[in-house]
Amino acid sequence: KQVMPSFQALDDGALLSILSYIEGETARLRIAALAVSAAPARAGGLTGRLVAAPSKSGLKIELEDVVRIPRLTYSTRDLGLATLRPHPAGDGRLFVSDQGGILYLIANGSAEVFLDLRDEVKDFNIGPGIATGLGSFDFHPDFLNNGLLYITHAEKFHGQPADYSVTDSARSEVQWVLSEWKVDLVNARTFKGSRRELLRLHAPTFGHGAQDLQFIPDLDKSDPDYGLLYWGYGDGGSNNIRRPELGHHLKSFLGTILRIDPRGNNSRNRHYGIPSDNPFASDSDPATIREIWAMGFRNPHRMAWDLRHGKRMMATDIGESNIEELNIIVKGGDYGWPNREGNFKIYTKEDLKTVYPIPAGDRDLYRGPFAVYDHTVGNAISGGFVYEGDIEELKGKYVFGDIVNGKLFYVNTGSALADSTVYELTIIRNGKETDLRQMSHETRLHLRIGYDRFSRQLYVITKVDGMIRRVVKAYP
Repeated sequence: KQVMPSFQALDDGALLSILSYIEGETARLRIAALAVSAAPARAGGLTGRLVAAPSKSGLKIELEDVVRIPRLTYSTRDLGLATLRPHPAGDGRLFVSDQGGILYLIANGSAEVFLDLRDEVKDFNIGPGIATGLGSFDFHPDFLNNGLLYITHAEKFHGQPADYSVTDSARSEVQWVLSEWKVDLVNARTFKGSRRELLRLHAPTFGHGAQDLQFIPDLDKSDPDYGLLYWGYGDGGSNNIRRPELGHHLKSFLGTILRIDPRGNNSRNRHYGIPSDNPFASDSDPATIREIWAMGFRNPHRMAWDLRHGKRMMATDIGESNIEELNIIVKGGDYGWPNREGNFKIYTKEDLKTVYPIPAGDRDLYRGPFAVYDHTVGNAISGGFVYEGDIEELKGKYVFGDIVNGKLFYVNTGSALADSTVYELTIIRNGKETDLRQMSHETRLHLRIGYDRFSRQLYVITKVDGMIRRVVKAYP
Protein backbone atom coordinates (compact mmCIF):
# COMPACT_ATOMS: atom_id res chain seq x y z
CA LYS A 1 0.00 0.00 0.00
CA GLN A 2 2.70 2.44 -1.01
CA VAL A 3 2.47 5.09 -3.66
CA MET A 4 4.79 4.10 -6.51
CA PRO A 5 7.64 6.62 -6.94
CA SER A 6 8.06 8.53 -10.14
CA PHE A 7 10.11 6.97 -12.94
CA GLN A 8 11.14 10.38 -14.23
CA ALA A 9 14.69 10.09 -12.91
CA LEU A 10 15.31 6.85 -14.87
CA ASP A 11 16.78 6.89 -18.35
CA ASP A 12 15.44 4.76 -21.21
CA GLY A 13 17.95 1.99 -20.55
CA ALA A 14 16.87 1.64 -16.92
CA LEU A 15 13.20 1.60 -17.90
CA LEU A 16 13.89 -1.08 -20.51
CA SER A 17 15.69 -3.15 -17.88
CA ILE A 18 12.69 -2.98 -15.55
CA LEU A 19 10.26 -3.98 -18.30
CA SER A 20 12.56 -6.80 -19.41
CA TYR A 21 12.76 -8.13 -15.87
CA ILE A 22 8.97 -8.07 -15.51
CA GLU A 23 8.57 -9.86 -18.85
CA GLY A 24 11.15 -12.47 -17.94
CA GLU A 25 9.69 -13.22 -14.53
CA THR A 26 6.18 -13.36 -16.00
CA ALA A 27 7.29 -16.04 -18.46
CA ARG A 28 9.43 -17.99 -15.96
CA LEU A 29 6.67 -18.18 -13.36
CA ARG A 30 3.87 -18.58 -15.92
CA ILE A 31 1.97 -15.66 -14.42
CA ALA A 32 -1.37 -15.06 -16.06
CA ALA A 33 -2.50 -11.52 -16.85
CA LEU A 34 -4.66 -9.94 -14.18
CA ALA A 35 -8.35 -9.84 -14.93
CA VAL A 36 -9.50 -6.25 -14.73
CA SER A 37 -13.16 -5.42 -14.38
CA ALA A 38 -13.91 -1.74 -14.45
CA ALA A 39 -16.93 -0.40 -12.65
CA PRO A 40 -19.49 1.00 -15.06
CA ALA A 41 -18.89 4.68 -15.68
CA ARG A 42 -21.31 7.07 -14.06
CA ALA A 43 -23.11 9.24 -16.54
CA GLY A 44 -22.37 12.94 -16.64
CA GLY A 45 -18.62 12.94 -15.98
CA LEU A 46 -16.93 16.14 -17.18
CA THR A 47 -13.86 16.28 -19.43
CA GLY A 48 -11.81 18.88 -21.25
CA ARG A 49 -11.70 22.50 -20.13
CA LEU A 50 -13.72 22.78 -16.94
CA VAL A 51 -13.13 26.42 -15.96
CA ALA A 52 -12.24 29.57 -17.84
CA ALA A 53 -8.63 29.78 -18.96
CA PRO A 54 -6.40 32.32 -17.16
CA SER A 55 -6.63 35.76 -18.71
CA LYS A 56 -3.59 37.13 -20.48
CA SER A 57 -2.74 40.07 -18.25
CA GLY A 58 -0.38 41.80 -20.64
CA LEU A 59 1.90 42.22 -17.63
CA LYS A 60 5.51 41.19 -18.29
CA ILE A 61 8.12 40.58 -15.63
CA GLU A 62 11.88 40.36 -15.79
CA LEU A 63 13.91 37.93 -13.71
CA GLU A 64 17.56 38.04 -12.73
CA ASP A 65 19.66 35.13 -11.46
CA VAL A 66 20.54 35.26 -7.77
CA VAL A 67 22.29 31.97 -7.10
CA ARG A 68 22.37 28.40 -8.31
CA ILE A 69 22.64 25.66 -5.71
CA PRO A 70 23.86 22.38 -7.26
CA ARG A 71 21.69 19.31 -6.90
CA LEU A 72 22.73 16.98 -4.10
CA THR A 73 24.42 13.89 -5.52
CA TYR A 74 22.23 11.47 -3.54
CA SER A 75 19.01 13.21 -4.54
CA THR A 76 16.71 12.52 -7.50
CA ARG A 77 15.48 15.02 -10.06
CA ASP A 78 12.15 15.26 -8.26
CA LEU A 79 13.75 16.56 -5.06
CA GLY A 80 15.50 19.84 -4.40
CA LEU A 81 14.97 23.40 -3.19
CA ALA A 82 11.60 23.81 -1.53
CA THR A 83 11.22 26.71 0.94
CA LEU A 84 12.81 30.18 1.10
CA ARG A 85 12.69 32.50 4.11
CA PRO A 86 14.52 35.75 4.88
CA HIS A 87 16.87 35.92 7.83
CA PRO A 88 14.87 37.48 10.70
CA ALA A 89 17.50 40.23 10.95
CA GLY A 90 16.09 41.63 7.69
CA ASP A 91 19.57 42.34 6.32
CA GLY A 92 19.21 40.62 2.94
CA ARG A 93 20.41 37.19 4.00
CA LEU A 94 18.18 34.32 2.92
CA PHE A 95 17.66 30.73 4.00
CA VAL A 96 16.52 28.05 1.57
CA SER A 97 15.89 24.38 2.28
CA ASP A 98 16.65 21.38 0.10
CA GLN A 99 14.50 18.30 0.60
CA GLY A 100 17.72 16.30 0.70
CA GLY A 101 18.19 17.58 4.25
CA ILE A 102 20.20 20.77 3.83
CA LEU A 103 19.30 24.24 5.07
CA TYR A 104 21.41 26.79 3.19
CA LEU A 105 22.32 30.34 4.18
CA ILE A 106 22.56 32.69 1.19
CA ALA A 107 24.59 35.89 1.50
CA ASN A 108 26.31 38.08 -1.08
CA GLY A 109 25.25 35.86 -3.95
CA SER A 110 26.64 32.59 -2.58
CA ALA A 111 25.17 29.72 -0.55
CA GLU A 112 26.73 27.70 2.23
CA VAL A 113 25.41 24.89 4.41
CA PHE A 114 23.86 26.19 7.63
CA LEU A 115 22.40 22.89 8.85
CA ASP A 116 22.60 19.32 7.55
CA LEU A 117 19.76 17.26 9.02
CA ARG A 118 21.49 14.02 8.06
CA ASP A 119 24.08 14.79 10.74
CA GLU A 120 21.43 15.53 13.35
CA VAL A 121 18.59 13.06 12.69
CA LYS A 122 19.40 9.36 12.88
CA ASP A 123 16.53 8.04 10.74
CA PHE A 124 16.24 10.97 8.32
CA ASN A 125 14.35 9.73 5.26
CA ILE A 126 14.48 10.96 1.68
CA GLY A 127 12.42 9.19 -0.99
CA PRO A 128 10.78 7.38 -2.52
CA GLY A 129 8.71 9.94 -4.37
CA ILE A 130 8.75 13.71 -3.97
CA ALA A 131 7.11 14.17 -0.57
CA THR A 132 9.78 13.22 1.96
CA GLY A 133 13.03 14.65 3.32
CA LEU A 134 13.13 18.15 4.77
CA GLY A 135 9.61 19.46 4.41
CA SER A 136 9.53 23.10 5.47
CA PHE A 137 10.83 25.53 8.07
CA ASP A 138 10.16 28.91 9.65
CA PHE A 139 11.66 31.16 12.30
CA HIS A 140 9.87 32.09 15.49
CA PRO A 141 8.77 35.76 15.33
CA ASP A 142 11.09 36.47 18.28
CA PHE A 143 14.00 34.51 16.80
CA LEU A 144 16.53 37.30 17.31
CA ASN A 145 15.93 36.99 21.06
CA ASN A 146 15.07 33.30 21.54
CA GLY A 147 16.93 31.63 18.62
CA LEU A 148 14.04 29.27 17.85
CA LEU A 149 13.68 27.65 14.43
CA TYR A 150 11.00 25.10 13.47
CA ILE A 151 11.56 22.35 10.90
CA THR A 152 9.54 19.41 9.59
CA HIS A 153 11.27 16.29 8.30
CA ALA A 154 10.51 12.69 7.39
CA GLU A 155 11.96 9.68 9.21
CA LYS A 156 12.14 6.02 8.35
CA PHE A 157 9.83 4.05 10.60
CA HIS A 158 11.56 1.57 12.91
CA GLY A 159 8.81 1.23 15.50
CA GLN A 160 8.99 4.74 16.96
CA PRO A 161 5.75 5.63 18.77
CA ALA A 162 3.80 8.49 17.20
CA ASP A 163 1.65 11.14 18.80
CA TYR A 164 -0.97 10.62 16.11
CA SER A 165 -1.45 7.79 13.65
CA VAL A 166 -4.22 6.50 11.43
CA THR A 167 -5.87 3.09 11.20
CA ASP A 168 -3.63 0.54 9.48
CA SER A 169 -0.72 3.00 9.49
CA ALA A 170 1.65 0.30 10.75
CA ARG A 171 2.01 -0.64 7.08
CA SER A 172 3.64 2.73 6.46
CA GLU A 173 7.39 3.12 6.50
CA VAL A 174 7.56 6.87 7.13
CA GLN A 175 6.79 9.32 9.90
CA TRP A 176 6.72 13.11 9.83
CA VAL A 177 8.25 15.05 12.70
CA LEU A 178 7.95 18.69 13.75
CA SER A 179 10.92 19.87 15.82
CA GLU A 180 12.05 23.02 17.55
CA TRP A 181 15.73 23.86 16.99
CA LYS A 182 17.45 26.22 19.44
CA VAL A 183 20.21 28.19 17.69
CA ASP A 184 22.93 29.28 20.10
CA LEU A 185 24.06 32.29 18.03
CA VAL A 186 21.33 33.87 15.91
CA ASN A 187 23.81 35.41 13.45
CA ALA A 188 25.99 32.31 13.11
CA ARG A 189 26.86 31.04 9.63
CA THR A 190 26.49 27.40 10.70
CA PHE A 191 24.10 25.79 13.16
CA LYS A 192 25.16 25.06 16.68
CA GLY A 193 22.51 24.33 19.25
CA SER A 194 19.94 21.77 20.33
CA ARG A 195 16.72 20.15 19.10
CA ARG A 196 13.41 19.36 20.80
CA GLU A 197 10.74 17.17 19.20
CA LEU A 198 7.24 18.62 19.33
CA LEU A 199 5.00 16.32 17.32
CA ARG A 200 5.32 13.02 15.43
CA LEU A 201 2.76 11.82 12.87
CA HIS A 202 2.54 8.31 11.42
CA ALA A 203 0.81 8.47 8.04
CA PRO A 204 -0.47 5.77 5.68
CA THR A 205 1.92 6.33 2.72
CA PHE A 206 4.84 8.44 1.53
CA GLY A 207 2.48 10.67 -0.49
CA HIS A 208 0.89 14.04 0.32
CA GLY A 209 2.58 14.49 3.66
CA ALA A 210 3.87 17.51 5.56
CA GLN A 211 3.69 20.71 3.57
CA ASP A 212 4.11 24.36 4.55
CA LEU A 213 5.06 25.49 8.04
CA GLN A 214 4.54 29.17 8.90
CA PHE A 215 3.92 31.80 11.51
CA ILE A 216 1.78 34.80 10.55
CA PRO A 217 4.51 37.38 9.87
CA ASP A 218 5.00 40.83 11.36
CA LEU A 219 2.44 40.69 14.15
CA ASP A 220 2.74 42.75 17.31
CA LYS A 221 3.50 40.74 20.43
CA SER A 222 0.15 41.81 21.83
CA ASP A 223 -1.71 40.18 18.93
CA PRO A 224 -3.44 36.93 20.04
CA ASP A 225 -2.07 35.16 16.92
CA TYR A 226 1.54 36.10 17.69
CA GLY A 227 3.78 33.04 17.92
CA LEU A 228 1.16 30.53 16.76
CA LEU A 229 2.40 28.03 14.18
CA TYR A 230 0.40 26.74 11.20
CA TRP A 231 1.25 23.43 9.53
CA GLY A 232 -0.36 22.05 6.39
CA TYR A 233 -0.63 18.26 6.07
CA GLY A 234 -1.96 16.41 3.01
CA ASP A 235 -4.25 13.40 2.88
CA GLY A 236 -1.25 11.08 3.21
CA GLY A 237 -2.15 9.31 -0.02
CA SER A 238 -5.05 7.66 1.79
CA ASN A 239 -7.44 8.30 -1.09
CA ASN A 240 -5.02 6.89 -3.63
CA ILE A 241 -5.00 3.58 -1.74
CA ARG A 242 -8.83 3.69 -1.60
CA ARG A 243 -8.97 4.45 2.11
CA PRO A 244 -10.90 7.73 2.30
CA GLU A 245 -12.19 6.82 5.75
CA LEU A 246 -8.69 7.49 7.12
CA GLY A 247 -9.19 11.23 6.73
CA HIS A 248 -11.72 14.05 6.40
CA HIS A 249 -12.94 13.85 9.96
CA LEU A 250 -11.93 15.36 13.29
CA LYS A 251 -10.16 12.25 14.53
CA SER A 252 -7.56 12.41 11.75
CA PHE A 253 -4.80 14.91 10.99
CA LEU A 254 -4.89 13.93 7.29
CA GLY A 255 -5.89 16.68 4.89
CA THR A 256 -5.77 19.46 7.46
CA ILE A 257 -4.11 22.71 8.40
CA LEU A 258 -3.01 22.44 12.03
CA ARG A 259 -2.47 25.37 14.43
CA ILE A 260 -0.39 25.06 17.59
CA ASP A 261 1.44 27.13 20.17
CA PRO A 262 4.98 25.71 20.11
CA ARG A 263 5.76 27.37 23.46
CA GLY A 264 2.71 25.92 25.25
CA ASN A 265 2.26 22.56 26.97
CA ASN A 266 -1.43 21.56 26.98
CA SER A 267 -1.20 19.08 24.09
CA ARG A 268 -1.54 15.34 24.62
CA ASN A 269 2.23 14.90 24.82
CA ARG A 270 2.76 18.19 26.72
CA HIS A 271 5.44 19.29 24.22
CA TYR A 272 3.44 22.17 22.75
CA GLY A 273 0.18 24.03 23.27
CA ILE A 274 -3.25 24.02 21.64
CA PRO A 275 -4.66 27.56 21.42
CA SER A 276 -7.95 27.91 23.25
CA ASP A 277 -9.55 29.63 20.25
CA ASN A 278 -8.85 26.76 17.86
CA PRO A 279 -12.21 25.77 16.36
CA PHE A 280 -12.31 22.34 17.99
CA ALA A 281 -10.29 23.09 21.13
CA SER A 282 -13.35 22.56 23.35
CA ASP A 283 -14.72 19.48 21.60
CA SER A 284 -15.96 16.98 24.16
CA ASP A 285 -14.78 13.90 22.24
CA PRO A 286 -11.32 12.95 23.57
CA ALA A 287 -10.41 11.51 20.15
CA THR A 288 -10.84 14.87 18.41
CA ILE A 289 -7.60 16.37 17.16
CA ARG A 290 -7.93 19.82 18.67
CA GLU A 291 -4.97 21.14 16.67
CA ILE A 292 -7.10 21.25 13.49
CA TRP A 293 -7.69 24.76 12.14
CA ALA A 294 -9.26 23.77 8.78
CA MET A 295 -9.78 20.49 6.91
CA GLY A 296 -10.80 18.85 3.65
CA PHE A 297 -7.55 19.25 1.66
CA ARG A 298 -5.77 16.89 -0.68
CA ASN A 299 -2.38 18.57 -0.50
CA PRO A 300 -2.33 22.05 1.11
CA HIS A 301 0.93 23.01 -0.50
CA ARG A 302 1.59 26.58 0.60
CA MET A 303 0.09 29.20 2.92
CA ALA A 304 0.31 33.00 2.90
CA TRP A 305 -1.38 35.95 4.56
CA ASP A 306 -2.80 39.09 3.03
CA LEU A 307 -2.13 41.47 5.91
CA ARG A 308 -3.54 44.47 4.05
CA HIS A 309 -6.97 42.99 4.70
CA GLY A 310 -6.78 41.85 8.29
CA LYS A 311 -5.09 38.47 8.63
CA ARG A 312 -6.60 36.90 5.53
CA MET A 313 -5.16 33.41 5.18
CA MET A 314 -4.65 31.94 1.71
CA ALA A 315 -3.67 28.36 0.92
CA THR A 316 -3.24 26.43 -2.32
CA ASP A 317 -4.44 22.84 -2.68
CA ILE A 318 -2.97 20.55 -5.35
CA GLY A 319 -5.70 18.68 -7.21
CA GLU A 320 -6.00 15.07 -8.32
CA SER A 321 -6.71 15.18 -12.05
CA ASN A 322 -8.78 18.23 -12.86
CA ILE A 323 -8.64 21.37 -10.72
CA GLU A 324 -5.96 23.42 -8.92
CA GLU A 325 -7.26 25.58 -6.08
CA LEU A 326 -6.49 28.78 -4.22
CA ASN A 327 -8.55 28.89 -1.02
CA ILE A 328 -9.36 31.62 1.46
CA ILE A 329 -9.03 29.81 4.77
CA VAL A 330 -11.52 30.40 7.54
CA LYS A 331 -11.46 29.02 11.06
CA GLY A 332 -13.02 25.55 11.14
CA GLY A 333 -13.66 25.52 7.39
CA ASP A 334 -14.16 22.24 5.49
CA TYR A 335 -12.91 22.45 1.89
CA GLY A 336 -14.39 19.17 0.74
CA TRP A 337 -11.69 16.75 -0.44
CA PRO A 338 -12.22 13.89 -1.32
CA ASN A 339 -15.86 14.73 -2.03
CA ARG A 340 -14.95 17.88 -3.94
CA GLU A 341 -12.29 18.99 -6.35
CA GLY A 342 -12.66 22.69 -7.06
CA ASN A 343 -16.33 23.47 -7.64
CA PHE A 344 -17.10 19.93 -8.76
CA LYS A 345 -18.32 16.75 -7.10
CA ILE A 346 -16.52 13.42 -6.75
CA TYR A 347 -18.84 10.48 -6.17
CA THR A 348 -16.78 7.42 -5.27
CA LYS A 349 -13.42 6.40 -3.84
CA GLU A 350 -12.98 4.08 -6.84
CA ASP A 351 -12.88 7.05 -9.21
CA LEU A 352 -11.21 10.20 -7.94
CA LYS A 353 -10.35 11.34 -11.44
CA THR A 354 -13.83 12.06 -12.77
CA VAL A 355 -15.74 15.12 -11.62
CA TYR A 356 -19.39 16.06 -11.99
CA PRO A 357 -21.58 19.13 -11.53
CA ILE A 358 -22.57 19.67 -7.90
CA PRO A 359 -26.28 19.01 -7.33
CA ALA A 360 -28.11 22.16 -6.29
CA GLY A 361 -28.87 20.84 -2.82
CA ASP A 362 -25.21 20.02 -2.11
CA ARG A 363 -23.62 23.34 -2.98
CA ASP A 364 -23.34 24.62 0.57
CA LEU A 365 -21.91 21.45 2.13
CA TYR A 366 -18.30 22.64 1.80
CA ARG A 367 -16.40 25.84 1.23
CA GLY A 368 -15.48 26.42 -2.40
CA PRO A 369 -12.16 27.78 -3.66
CA PHE A 370 -11.58 31.46 -4.36
CA ALA A 371 -9.70 30.94 -7.64
CA VAL A 372 -9.00 27.90 -9.83
CA TYR A 373 -7.42 26.70 -13.04
CA ASP A 374 -7.77 23.29 -14.66
CA HIS A 375 -5.40 20.70 -16.06
CA THR A 376 -5.58 22.07 -19.57
CA VAL A 377 -3.44 24.89 -18.12
CA GLY A 378 -1.20 23.21 -15.54
CA ASN A 379 -0.90 20.18 -13.30
CA ALA A 380 -0.03 21.25 -9.75
CA ILE A 381 -0.38 24.64 -8.08
CA SER A 382 2.51 26.15 -6.15
CA GLY A 383 1.46 28.76 -3.66
CA GLY A 384 2.89 32.25 -3.54
CA PHE A 385 2.74 35.54 -1.70
CA VAL A 386 1.02 38.90 -1.79
CA TYR A 387 3.59 41.29 -3.26
CA GLU A 388 4.10 44.56 -1.38
CA GLY A 389 7.35 45.75 -2.96
CA ASP A 390 8.38 48.68 -5.11
CA ILE A 391 7.19 47.30 -8.45
CA GLU A 392 3.93 49.19 -8.74
CA GLU A 393 2.39 46.88 -11.34
CA LEU A 394 2.60 43.89 -8.96
CA LYS A 395 1.61 45.61 -5.73
CA GLY A 396 -1.25 43.93 -3.90
CA LYS A 397 -1.26 40.92 -6.20
CA TYR A 398 -0.98 37.35 -4.95
CA VAL A 399 1.67 35.84 -7.26
CA PHE A 400 1.84 32.06 -7.66
CA GLY A 401 2.57 29.44 -10.31
CA ASP A 402 2.32 25.89 -11.60
CA ILE A 403 4.85 23.43 -10.18
CA VAL A 404 5.19 21.36 -13.33
CA ASN A 405 5.30 23.76 -16.28
CA GLY A 406 6.47 26.87 -14.44
CA LYS A 407 3.73 29.22 -15.63
CA LEU A 408 3.33 32.26 -13.39
CA PHE A 409 -0.02 33.76 -12.41
CA TYR A 410 -1.57 36.30 -10.09
CA VAL A 411 -4.95 37.14 -8.59
CA ASN A 412 -6.05 40.49 -7.25
CA THR A 413 -6.60 40.69 -3.50
CA GLY A 414 -9.09 43.50 -2.95
CA SER A 415 -10.97 44.00 0.27
CA ALA A 416 -14.16 42.46 -1.15
CA LEU A 417 -12.42 39.66 -3.08
CA ALA A 418 -14.63 40.60 -5.99
CA ASP A 419 -12.27 39.40 -8.73
CA SER A 420 -11.36 35.70 -8.70
CA THR A 421 -9.88 35.80 -12.21
CA VAL A 422 -6.52 34.09 -12.62
CA TYR A 423 -4.18 36.26 -14.72
CA GLU A 424 -1.09 34.89 -16.47
CA LEU A 425 2.24 36.69 -16.38
CA THR A 426 4.77 36.78 -19.22
CA ILE A 427 8.52 36.55 -18.60
CA ILE A 428 10.97 38.82 -20.45
CA ARG A 429 14.65 37.96 -20.82
CA ASN A 430 17.08 40.12 -22.81
CA GLY A 431 14.16 41.97 -24.33
CA LYS A 432 12.41 38.84 -25.62
CA GLU A 433 9.49 36.83 -24.31
CA THR A 434 10.51 33.50 -22.83
CA ASP A 435 9.42 31.08 -20.10
CA LEU A 436 10.99 29.09 -17.31
CA ARG A 437 11.16 25.92 -19.37
CA GLN A 438 13.36 27.67 -21.89
CA MET A 439 15.42 29.34 -19.18
CA SER A 440 15.99 26.09 -17.29
CA HIS A 441 16.18 23.80 -20.36
CA GLU A 442 13.82 21.40 -18.59
CA THR A 443 10.16 20.44 -19.01
CA ARG A 444 9.23 19.56 -15.41
CA LEU A 445 10.44 22.44 -13.27
CA HIS A 446 9.21 21.88 -9.70
CA LEU A 447 8.52 25.59 -9.29
CA ARG A 448 8.45 27.32 -5.91
CA ILE A 449 7.85 30.96 -4.96
CA GLY A 450 9.75 32.80 -2.22
CA TYR A 451 9.41 36.23 -0.65
CA ASP A 452 11.61 38.43 1.52
CA ARG A 453 9.10 40.43 3.52
CA PHE A 454 11.81 42.83 4.71
CA SER A 455 13.22 43.87 1.32
CA ARG A 456 9.88 42.95 -0.32
CA GLN A 457 11.64 41.03 -3.04
CA LEU A 458 9.84 38.20 -4.84
CA TYR A 459 11.79 35.06 -5.80
CA VAL A 460 11.14 32.28 -8.31
CA ILE A 461 12.78 28.91 -7.60
CA THR A 462 13.10 26.01 -10.02
CA LYS A 463 14.42 23.09 -8.07
CA VAL A 464 15.11 20.96 -11.15
CA ASP A 465 18.15 23.16 -11.91
CA GLY A 466 18.67 24.66 -8.44
CA MET A 467 18.14 28.23 -9.65
CA ILE A 468 16.86 31.07 -7.49
CA ARG A 469 15.81 34.12 -9.51
CA ARG A 470 14.48 37.49 -8.39
CA VAL A 471 11.72 39.56 -9.99
CA VAL A 472 13.34 42.90 -10.78
CA LYS A 473 10.96 44.69 -13.18
CA ALA A 474 7.44 44.60 -14.52
CA TYR A 475 6.14 46.10 -17.75
CA PRO A 476 2.46 46.92 -18.30
